Amino acid sequence: MDDLTMAIMGVQYSSVAGNDGTAISKLQDLVNRAPESQRPSFWEVASVTDRKGAYNIAVIAYWRSADLHKKWQQESGFHTWWQSSDREKDGHGWFQEVLCPTIDRFETVFSNPENPEGAANMQEKISGEMEEHAYWGSMRDRLAAAQDNELSGKKLSSANGSANGSRVDGNASKRVRVPGKPNLCVIRSGQDWSDTLRGERKLYLETMHPVLIEGMRFLRDEGGEVGCYAMNLWDVVDSRSFVASRERTFGLGYFDDLASLEYWSKSHQTHINIFGGFLMYAKRLNNVLSLRLFHEVYVLEPDQQFFEYIGCHAETGMPAWGGIVIF
Repeated sequence: MDDLTMAIMGVQYSSVAGNDGTAISKLQDLVNRAPESQRPSFWEVASVTDRKGAYNIAVIAYWRSADLHKKWQQESGFHTWWQSSDREKDGHGWFQEVLCPTIDRFETVFSNPENPEGAANMQEKISGEMEEHAYWGSMRDRLAAAQDNELSGKKLSSANGSANGSRVDGNASKRVRVPGKPNLCVIRSGQDWSDTLRGERKLYLETMHPVLIEGMRFLRDEGGEVGCYAMNLWDVVDSRSFVASRERTFGLGYFDDLASLEYWSKSHQTHINIFGGFLMYAKRLNNVLSLRLFHEVYVLEPDQQFFEYIGCHAETGMPAWGGIVIF
């Protein structure tokens, strides 16, 4: 395995009331339409209400290579369907965010090897417990590309574009494509409390989950201060009813580079609260936890990124910071 692809293919409505299931079901149908060998190895459905109150629901899908993902786009009919001008007339937004890291620019860890998450579902084998963990800088140490490369990006500045999205006003029905950025750092970090017993579930929901929400909200609303382009805390939903009943969430965020993610993780009070809260949580449970955690980190070259939005509001994802092409 030399590379992989994670694709976020979604729908945006002005509110949750707009979701009748038709659009997300279309995406699910396209995912399954190609020959089985070209379908994603793993996919799930997630939703989030963003800072503007818009309801977003998406298929998060993984392929074992970028080439396989491209073959799926063609064989399933997704590419032709996506490029059709009809998408601009559907009465709601569409978005597509595709990340294609080489393996040396990807790392993942998870707390329970019996329940892999995300890209780990494509594993050929799994390592034992690793030493490169639980200290500041361990994330960088787990990235092969970081051994001889600082992986520096272009620092985000509110002067280089603003989160009010004014550059795309008046183009609500058009396509907005965001060019790739050098060493863009993406993190997907998940929490699963579905198998916790009553006492641990109560402890998680009353102590850990609130500080997690606070940290994700800071990155969503004020993340530009620490180099974060975009962040949302998604709920994994039932793939048929689309109800957020799975007791699983994940933060999905985009940083200008790895150093900015490291800075927020080590130094910002919102993450200190998350980290400190987890240590207290684990201590209360004598380090016997049913809560499952994971993260995966990508540091991407410009040609390993694709961001396109159709009819979405101006503060959706990457377009909020400018540098866009409208056509």
